Amino acid sequence: MAQLPFIAVEGPIGVGKTSLSKKIAAHFEFHLLKEIVEENPFLGKFYDDIEEWSFQTEMFFLCNRYKQLEDIDKKFLQEGKPVVADYHISKNMIFAQRTLKEDQFRKYSRIFDILTGDMPRPNMVIYLHAGLDTLFDRIRMRNRDVEANIQPEYLHQLSEDYETFMDHFENTHPDIPVIRLNGDNFDFVKHQSDLDYILEEIKAHMNKGEVIK
Repeated sequence: MAQLPFIAVEGPIGVGKTSLSKKIAAHFEFHLLKEIVEENPFLGKFYDDIEEWSFQTEMFFLCNRYKQLEDIDKKFLQEGKPVVADYHISKNMIFAQRTLKEDQFRKYSRIFDILTGDMPRPNMVIYLHAGLDTLFDRIRMRNRDVEANIQPEYLHQLSEDYETFMDHFENTHPDIPVIRLNGDNFDFVKHQSDLDYILEEIKAHMNKGEVIK
């Protein structure tokens, strides 16, 4: 059965999730859901000392994303209004598995399952990926203070984690369309033709009846 569009744009840090989400929202007149990033008071400390500050950082993100999805469900999805988000709630587990100690991860997983068990999940995913040079170029361009100390090793591991996660996601959710885009080859900010291609891909999936307009 076709569903109201709830699109998630996902990918590693710096790949352009928010920029693309904004353009999708403007083109299709969808509500834009943006994740809270710089407001996380632990994030700068996290990049300085991942082991020390990972649990606090991930719990802050989880609680805020839970609240965002709860609000989105009540104010938009239940009212028949489409949404595009610059994250998928499952991203929390990607980061948690990479950064948390084993005992912390067990606690975190239980909390995650409780909070998100009945939350709405996106029914279309756009997955952006890119090489480290592209990611670091874009991170430098947006010049966020909290991202100044991101290490290449961490970003490389995270990119690999995303690839593993998306492969698993496609295998376990064959009913949810995934549009994969290589950020090394697509620059939808500078090139309208690249953006047009992405918008047409989204429209094609909606026209197939996988999600309704």
